Amino acid sequence: MNFGKVSYSGRYWYVKCEPHVSARLKRVFPRVPQVAAESLMISATPENSRELQWFLQRYPMEIDTAVAMKMEELANEHVEMEVNLNALLVAHQAPPNVELAVPARDYQKVAAHALTIRRGLLLADDLGLGKSVSAICAMITPGRLPTLVVCPTHLPTQWAGYLARFAPQLRVHIIRKGTPYPLTKHPGRRQSDLWPDQLPDVIIINYHKLRGWAETLSELCRFVVFDEAQQLRHDGSSIYQACKLMARKTGLAMGLTATPIYNYGIEFFNVVDCLMDGALGESGEFVREWCSGFSVTDPARFGAYLRREGIMLRRTRAEVGRELPELTKIPHTIEADTAVLDKLKGTAIDLAKVILSHNEQYRGEKMHAAGEFDVLMRQATGIAKAPYTAEFVRILVENGERVVLFGWHREVYNIWLERLAEFNPVLYTGTESPKEKNASLDAFKSGESRVLIMSLRSGSGADGLQEVCTTVVFGELDWSPGVHEQCIGRVHRDGQQQPCMAYYLIAEDGSDPVMSDVLGVKREQIEGVRNPDTSPLERINTGEPHIRRLAEAFLASRGVHVPKDSTVSKIQTEPA
Repeated sequence: MNFGKVSYSGRYWYVKCEPHVSARLKRVFPRVPQVAAESLMISATPENSRELQWFLQRYPMEIDTAVAMKMEELANEHVEMEVNLNALLVAHQAPPNVELAVPARDYQKVAAHALTIRRGLLLADDLGLGKSVSAICAMITPGRLPTLVVCPTHLPTQWAGYLARFAPQLRVHIIRKGTPYPLTKHPGRRQSDLWPDQLPDVIIINYHKLRGWAETLSELCRFVVFDEAQQLRHDGSSIYQACKLMARKTGLAMGLTATPIYNYGIEFFNVVDCLMDGALGESGEFVREWCSGFSVTDPARFGAYLRREGIMLRRTRAEVGRELPELTKIPHTIEADTAVLDKLKGTAIDLAKVILSHNEQYRGEKMHAAGEFDVLMRQATGIAKAPYTAEFVRILVENGERVVLFGWHREVYNIWLERLAEFNPVLYTGTESPKEKNASLDAFKSGESRVLIMSLRSGSGADGLQEVCTTVVFGELDWSPGVHEQCIGRVHRDGQQQPCMAYYLIAEDGSDPVMSDVLGVKREQIEGVRNPDTSPLERINTGEPHIRRLAEAFLASRGVHVPKDSTVSKIQTEPA
């Protein structure tokens, strides 16, 4: 007995059947339009094809041989994916070995192999678990080069650093212009990172520049990585269309983000649909099955579905804790409000000119100017990045962490207190009395507060944090690496049972670039260990030459030319 007929259009299954069977089909497929119609339309994904094949065993329908074979092919594709994914993630089958200059951890190799199984992956591991290393593991799999890395504007150099450390054999090129140019070196060209008659192995580009390059790169690249993939949450833009073209043409895409959803569930659909076209069906199907309005009605069930289908892979620090070192140091670039730094122009430029003067008659004045300039720049930098620091901490707290947040300036603390108010932040700084400090520690240890704001130089002797916290964040930097070690030692100490994470948040403007370079923050190994020869309170000299470097960098960023033989009277300000 046949209950209807099934046909196929190349993207959809069309089912025309008896009314009571149609009602049952709508219950089995909640993504199908729940209105009366002559035939029901279902996107022809491997998952839907397998479900429909199962449904036809209960309610046989007329179907052409070629259509039945196509359904069988798609259904088998889903079965094979499920078996292979289960063997990898549940049965703990060892992933293929990947050789990196710094060995990858097993869970990072698992992510690379999960991409191979699904031909697309949203990797949403917790912050600090090395999603970029997972992507590099996937890159060096045979047949994946050239690879394209698409990232926010401030991250290309950071990605080049990752590749130099983990896969130094790869030729890397950062796209510098918004319009295409030859990617192989020719006589007379100056691009030092291009090679004669050879394409780069890895091409790095920011999201905005991809708009002008998408058609060119989609013909060259075999794999694309989207860093901070929440950037894909808004469909319809030229950037989104460029990213979707890259993913579709390469047929292999990985998205990296610990925060794939910012607001609405429909944004999650946009991210996944860019990475794996059609994996969640059509937009309307997704909303009908998973959403109320535009918000996901049952996030836990939806998350379980994404994991089961191999669409998203997310591991927490607790889940991979056995593979993590005792202490992991993560330098992380964040944005800063340049308007705050621009307000410094007058005073800061005058101080910088004094510092860079070659007139030795004013040595005392130069020392005073250096101290004042140091304070001014560090405070302005802290304020400029404070809102972005607060958002970074918010992500950690919403992922279940308690965070000790280190800073130095009261104005910065005030911004953090306001932005993180819902987590009841408490203070442990030079201003609080001993009784108030103890009350702050008690509130943090009890869980009443989720964020402890601590001064860089006020935490010495504080104990007990290791029992409740594994995460510290440096929202402001100190010139002394020993101070940073003391801060980390508040949680990374005897009694700590879990791996610890220390995040250094670094802005690309202000005092941070010079300070992080002098401190060696960006050059540290990701798994940092303390140098036993370093004095706990060793302080780097902030007079010469580091404050000079800071002054030179500030003047250069503001368009002020400083001749090498200049004196105060000779320094001229040029238009930016």
